[in-house]
This record gives sequence, C-alpha cells and structure tokens, in this order.
Amino acid sequence: MFASKVGLLLTALPVAFVFFIINIVGSYLIFGGFPGLEQMVRNEQLSVAQFSLVPIPLFVLMGEVLFHTGLAMKSIDAVDAVIRRVPGRLAVVTLVAGTIFSAISGSTIATTAMLGSLLLPQMLQRNYEPKTAMGPILAIGGVDILIPPSGLAVLLGSLAGISITGLLVGGIVPGLILAALFIGYVILRCWLNPELAPTYEDTSAPVAHPWLNLAVTVLPLIGIFALVVVSMIGGWATPTEASALGALATVLVALLYRQLTWESLQKSLMGTASISGALLFIIVGATTFAQLLSFSGATAGLVALIESSNLPQTVILIGMLAILLVLGFFIDQTSIMMITLPFYMPILRAMGVDLVWFGILYLLCMQIGLLTPPFGLLLFVLKGVSPPGITVGLIYRAAIPYVWLTILMMVLIFVFPAIVTAFVASP
Repeated sequence: MFASKVGLLLTALPVAFVFFIINIVGSYLIFGGFPGLEQMVRNEQLSVAQFSLVPIPLFVLMGEVLFHTGLAMKSIDAVDAVIRRVPGRLAVVTLVAGTIFSAISGSTIATTAMLGSLLLPQMLQRNYEPKTAMGPILAIGGVDILIPPSGLAVLLGSLAGISITGLLVGGIVPGLILAALFIGYVILRCWLNPELAPTYEDTSAPVAHPWLNLAVTVLPLIGIFALVVVSMIGGWATPTEASALGALATVLVALLYRQLTWESLQKSLMGTASISGALLFIIVGATTFAQLLSFSGATAGLVALIESSNLPQTVILIGMLAILLVLGFFIDQTSIMMITLPFYMPILRAMGVDLVWFGILYLLCMQIGLLTPPFGLLLFVLKGVSPPGITVGLIYRAAIPYVWLTILMMVLIFVFPAIVTAFVASP
C-alpha cells in the first residue's frame, strides 16, 4: 500500500484522490469485499465529525480577513515608519511585519503571496540584490507554520493525536527565535555588504508619531494573538474555542477600523472555504489509510522491527527527521504527513518520546520542505507574484541561507528541548 501511494502521488494526482483510490482497494481486500467499503464510508464520516478540526477554517479565516481588508498592509506601513536606519531596511520590515502577520494568519501561502506582491517590487525598484529581497519573504512564510494560529499544526495534531494546544503553544518560542535568527542574518549581511540593500531617500510623507501609529495599528493584532494563546495556556478555552474567539476578534477589529466591507468579507469566506475544504478531504482519506495499516499488521510489524534493532533512540529520531527532509524535496507537506504519520506515531509512543517536542521538529522539517527545490510550494507562490525577469533558479538560491538557519534551529531544539517544552503544560 505504501509503494502504491507514493507511486500515485508522483503521478501528480490530487492527494485526496490518491487516498480514495488506495482506501477503496485496501478496504475491499483487507475488510473483505463490499462490507469493507461500507466500513470505509463510516470511518471517513467519523474522521471529520470532530471538534478538533474546527480551528483549521477559523484560523484560516483570521488571515483571510486581515489580507482582504487591508489591515495587514497597514501593519507593514507602520513597521516601515519605525525602522528607518537599519541595514537592509525593507528586508527587515518584511521579516518583522511577516512575523506579526504570522501571529494572526493560519495560511502560509497567504503570508508569502501578500509579502511578495507588496514588498518584492519595492525592494527590486530600490536596487536590492534579488536574493536579498526574496529570501526574507520565503523565510517568514515558513515561520507561519510555527507561530499560532497555525493551520498545519492543527492538522498535525489532529492526524497524529498530539495535543493541539501543546503544538500551538510549543511553537511560539521556536518561531520567535527563528524569526530573530533571520533578522540578525539580514542585518549582518547588509551591514557587511551595503550593496546588497542600498540605502535610499524616503520620499513619502513622514509619519508624525511613528511609534504611536505602530501601537495603534499593531497592538490590536497582537491583542488577537494574545487572546488566542493566553486563553489556551490558561485553560480557559480549548483550541476550538480559542480559534472562534480569534476569528470573532479579527472581524471586530476590521469593523473598528472601518475596513470590513461586504466584498472583502465575501472574498475572505470564499478563500477560507476553498483552503479548508481541500484539507478536510485529505484528512478523510488519511485517517482511513492509517486504520488500514493498523488492521493489516504493517504498523505493529514496523514497531517490532524498530524495537528489536537495538539502535539508540537518538539515531532513530535523527533518521526519522532525515526521511522527512528528503521527502520534502519531492512531496508536499500534507502528503508527507499522510505517508509518515501512520508509521511514525506508534514508534514514537513506543519509545516514550515527548510528542509535542517531536511535533515541533516535524513542523520545522515541513517548513524546510516549503523552501527546497524542486517542489517547494513557497518557491512557486513567490514566482507567481514576482515581476518579470525573476527566474525559478534565482528563487531557489535565495532560500538556501534560510534553510540552513532552520536546520540550526532544529539542532538547538534537539539539544535543548526546553525551548519547546518549557511553556507547554504536562499532559
């Protein structure tokens, strides 16, 4: 079944279709004819009839509302008005504003597309070296995976049976450290070589009180982030309830700033439905596939094989992460989850590994996959919004330093697990 699934994925069939094909054939053979198909239908219905999946569309809605109402652009302008004399100013603005937007958006694609369409032309117009201009846009789109609200973290928690609250809270510190590494790298490079990001004369009208403007524009957005995270950490709300609070607060902030129109609301809801529908179809297929593996005995056999190998736990974990990194070169993130989680989770539980800690490492591998050729999703998202003359090869090279910085972050988490676990309540 595993080989069949990988083969079908490589044919470029939609992921959901691949799982339906494998599940139909597998259910018929393993469960015994047509009763097996009936069992498959029941399993698929139960797989999406759970409240733990509700945060996915609500987190996506938060980002869609901010994007279509223009509040995200206002936050970028506010950050730009404050950061004036920093080397690589616009690149740093991209990273800072992108981190703020990541704290309210559940969509990595939306973050990359917005920053690419708004800031990349400005940086190129001011003679920024193209890789210096594109790298931060790609990198901060990946940070979106770690900083809540993260739709991919919710998906991972739902599919793997890991605490969703733990993943969302555990990703905050690594996400902020990673963003700081990116910012430090950009400032250092542009300070050492000013030609990468030439200074320019700002002809726009100066903001009378830039710090006040930053507070008025950004604090409500940070307040939404705090509402979601603090309500979960304090135990006052489940991830589902926290996501509902966040979505409601986002709409109210848009109304407060008089940015919410019927057209922007309609676009936000349509975008949310499109993204969420695709993810739910994949969840339906993936859950049934995991059950097929369990009934077939493949999962139990793999766990027994690993346990009898007598390999050190560290070697096994590094091997699992290495497999994720290799798969990220060729397969999208959701497909990787579908392929690996049915095998990984029984092994991790048998070894007694902290699942939230490994879940954050897993998400970092997914982030690297978004940036690595030939199939890194964010590479093509940025290509789609780039001006003419920007080649795919140039975008590939722009991502390389940030891939290495992300690997450095993984090493830090591996050596110092408290970076993840310090603020996560014990189960």
